[in-house]
Amino acid sequence: MNLSFFDQFSSPSILGIPLVLIAMTFPALLLPSQSNRWLTDRLSTLQSWLINLITKQLMMPLNNKGHKWALILTSLMIFLLFTNLLGLLPYTFTPTTQLSMNLALATPLWLATLLTGLRNQPSMSLAHLLPEGTPTPLIPALILIETTSLLIRPLALGVRLTANLTAGHLLIQLISTATIALISTMPAISLLTLLVLFLLTILEVAVAMIQAYVFVLLLSLYLQENI
Repeated sequence: MNLSFFDQFSSPSILGIPLVLIAMTFPALLLPSQSNRWLTDRLSTLQSWLINLITKQLMMPLNNKGHKWALILTSLMIFLLFTNLLGLLPYTFTPTTQLSMNLALATPLWLATLLTGLRNQPSMSLAHLLPEGTPTPLIPALILIETTSLLIRPLALGVRLTANLTAGHLLIQLISTATIALISTMPAISLLTLLVLFLLTILEVAVAMIQAYVFVLLLSLYLQENI
């Protein structure tokens, strides 16, 4: 059976039952559970250090009111981080390559930040739609432009995460296919492409971590605008 390069992004299923929910819940099983012991093992210590580091970085641009969102933002960051990294393993499925899932994560959180601003400071939230000192003839056009830029924020979040991960997976598959095809005819070129594949894999690990951080960081910046 001939498979295209984009078949790796189709949701796996068994007997018509989609397995995307299992792929989404599997990263949580890798986290060690917290214990009440005074002395913990190295894995639990590393987990606590990583969670504290992520929380500190995400809460840095926020004021005290925004610290109420620490649990949501940190949980989202860890979920995206583990999902992106596990998707680089062979014979795995990456749920964050699906635009529908990324939009389902971005839209409710963006809407929550927007509604928070409209509830707490409606005049300041609406003031972002019209910069100060705008000439009167340009007011309708600027309001339309600012409203459009505000409404496409969740779409930009979802498309950015989907496009970066999809492009990386496609590049890895293309170069790995070329490596296998050239190994019998041109071994030297095959070794060169294998080196490129190794370097690209390291780059994709960095991209997976950076994109998870950028996704949550932009949400925290949207939150800062509304609190």
